[in-house]
Amino acid sequence: MKNMNMGNMMKQAQKMQKKMLKMQEELAKETVEASAGGGMVKVIANGAHKIESIIFEKEIVDSEDVEMLQDLVIASVNDALEKSHKMVSEKMNKITGGLNIPGLS
Repeated sequence: MKNMNMGNMMKQAQKMQKKMLKMQEELAKETVEASAGGGMVKVIANGAHKIESIIFEKEIVDSEDVEMLQDLVIASVNDALEKSHKMVSEKMNKITGGLNIPGLS
């Protein structure tokens, strides 16, 4: 009887693993956008937590104030990555039923 339960658990785990791999592939194609400085710097990140693009409005590029541009880039990149992590966590929770499985989000 224990072997049957273990066999079912293994099948369920394999099924969940396949779903998670498929979800990770799909998430890598989805994007989130974040901005800073009233939209002067925009960052687009995907569900694989990779930055796809950084967009500057021309008005923000000022050689006399490089530090402000650097701060806005950092703020928008961090926001985009945070949104990416949140998107992945929400979608993975649908598959795992809220189980906290290390390394998934």
